[in-house]
Amino acid sequence: MLSRKHLLAALALTLSSGIASAADEVVVYSSRIDELIKPVFDAYTAKTGVKIKFITDKEAPLMQRIKAEGENGVADLLLTVDAGNLWQAERMGILQPIQSDVIDRNIPPQYRATSHAWTGLSLRARTIAYATDRVEPQDLSTYEALADKQWEGRLCLRTGKKVYNQSLTATLIENHGEQKTEEIIKGWVNNLSTDVFSDDTAVLQAIEAGQCDVGIVNTYYYGRLHKAQPSLPIKLFWPNQADRGVHVNLSGIGLTQHAPHPQAARALVEWMTGEEAQKLFADINQEFPANSKVEPSSEVAAWGTFKADSIPVEVAGKRQAEAIRLMDRAGWN
Repeated sequence: MLSRKHLLAALALTLSSGIASAADEVVVYSSRIDELIKPVFDAYTAKTGVKIKFITDKEAPLMQRIKAEGENGVADLLLTVDAGNLWQAERMGILQPIQSDVIDRNIPPQYRATSHAWTGLSLRARTIAYATDRVEPQDLSTYEALADKQWEGRLCLRTGKKVYNQSLTATLIENHGEQKTEEIIKGWVNNLSTDVFSDDTAVLQAIEAGQCDVGIVNTYYYGRLHKAQPSLPIKLFWPNQADRGVHVNLSGIGLTQHAPHPQAARALVEWMTGEEAQKLFADINQEFPANSKVEPSSEVAAWGTFKADSIPVEVAGKRQAEAIRLMDRAGWN
C-alpha cells in the first residue's frame, strides 16, 4: 500500500503530466475555410509537435460561443476575417492582449490593434475590377469616381450587409466625413446595373457576363476565379494612387480572454506572423503577407504593385456602426 507521502507525489505527477499534455494542444475557433488554414496548422504541428484543434463556423456564432463559455471556454484563439469583426470581438470583452515583441516586429502597427488584442495575419485589397473589353484603365481613378454619371448602369456591388463593404465605407467616413461619404455611396447605388450580389465571385461573374462593367471586390476572389479561368476578361485596377491609396483589410487572430493555454497560443501566433508561416498562409489563399519582409506569390505579384492606404485598419471597427447606419440611409442593402 502506498504511503500518504507517495500518494501525494503520485497525484502531483499526474497533475503535472496533465498540464504538460494540455499544453501540447491549442484550440482555435476559426471562421476561415478549413482548407485555407489546415496546411498552416499541420506545418506548425510538424515543426513543434503541438496539435492544433480548430472548430469552424461563421464569425458571429463563434464570438457568441466564446462569450457564452466564459471562464469555462475551451478556445485559445479566435481566427477571423476583417478588422471590423476583430474590433467587435474586442468590444465584446472576449479577447485579451498578446504582449509580444516578436509580433510587434513582424507585423506593421497599422495591421494590429493598438490594445494588442489582435493582429493581422494576411492582407487583401478591396479594389476595382473591370471588364477589359469595355473599360480602359485610364477611365478609372478612385473609389469616389465610381459615383460619377459616367458609370450609371455599369456598376456591380456586393451586398452592403457584408462586413467587407462596411469596413470600406468606414474608412471613407474617416477620410471624408459622413456627409461626403453618404453622397458617394448614394452615387454608387444610383449607378448599379442590377441588384446587389451575395458575394464577390458573383460580382466578377456579372462583369464577365456583361451585366456590368466595373465592380468592387477583394483581390483573392479575383485570384481564385482567374486561376480557374486564365483567359478571364477582367483585370484589377488600383484606385486612389494619387492620394491615400488602396483600401486594405486583413484576416487576423486574437487570444481569448479565458484561453486555457495562453503561452502555447502566443507561441503559435508568433510563428504565424513569421516569415515561414506568412509565405504559406498568404500563398494558399492568394492574399498578401501581413509581414512586410515576405513577398507575395508570383501570381499575386503579377497583379502589379500599388500604394496601400496607411490608415490603421482598426478604424473599420471604430466606425462600423456609423458606416452601417449611413449605408442604410443611402439604400445600399
